[in-house]
Amino acid sequence: MTVQTENEYEDLLSLWADLESGLGIILGSPASVQEFELRVWQYDRWMTDLLKRDTDMGLYLLFQLASNSPVGYSASHALVSAVLCHLIALEIKLPQDERDSLVHAALTMNIAMTQLQDQMASQLEKPSTEQHVAIREHPAKGVVMLRSWRVVDPLWLETIALHHDDSTDKGGLGLVKPAVRLARILRVVDRYAAMISPRKSREGRSATDSARSIISRTTEQANEVSVVLVKVVGQCPPGTYVRLDDGQMAVVMRRSSQPNRPFVAIVINEAGALVNPPRLHRTANASPGIKSALPPSAVRERLNHYLILQMGAYAAQHP
Repeated sequence: MTVQTENEYEDLLSLWADLESGLGIILGSPASVQEFELRVWQYDRWMTDLLKRDTDMGLYLLFQLASNSPVGYSASHALVSAVLCHLIALEIKLPQDERDSLVHAALTMNIAMTQLQDQMASQLEKPSTEQHVAIREHPAKGVVMLRSWRVVDPLWLETIALHHDDSTDKGGLGLVKPAVRLARILRVVDRYAAMISPRKSREGRSATDSARSIISRTTEQANEVSVVLVKVVGQCPPGTYVRLDDGQMAVVMRRSSQPNRPFVAIVINEAGALVNPPRLHRTANASPGIKSALPPSAVRERLNHYLILQMGAYAAQHP
């Protein structure tokens, strides 16, 4: 799919932003939502349809939305987590019912601490004792709340109940029962999505640093999920920033057929000046290569994302 006009780009961006804000409404006031489970299914279909249009473009817009501001953190975190779970499910060929339960759990895993999650994203101090208690208790409370709103899928509920339980790391991913498998996937994705998102108390990490941190901290079984995660989005996913070997900075536009050698748009030159218009560069075909990933705060200039996505679409058609 290509975005032919700037209006089409704005419309697509608005669809992702509307999805995020709509999700924020049902997570923020779930008790007032009629047929809560049906609404979750609707947001799942909305997300899936957007990804079908163009997965790389969707990832680009999603990572840009997630990294730009801590406002609406809980909804942004839920949406990023759901998208990543969806892509992992496709990669490892989860049965459809497991995929559905996993994505719905990702969208609602923090339903018992939505306001607290937004509050902590905006506070400078470390979580208080009371906040730590709420964090520890939120999986069990979330299950109780979802049951009260007539969510009856046992796999969805059990996945949420277990998604902070390290004991689910035992056994190979294909050998454990479905709820353990889904909880393990969700826990890895949850940690990754939290690391890349900014908060008042810290900037978001680069996606590469986040992936490395998760792999270094987790068990061999959890690393099985981390490896799949990096495979489906790349060490430097679309919408994230990188420094090239020659000192220039670029934004990743699309994944390529070669792992971790994506198409990028050079946006800052060696002297630190804005490159306008951005320049297409295929890191798989020529130097300079990617030297390191950058946090979102590294590039503060206002970029023409419409033009960058146009270049990305061209690169995909002319590799």
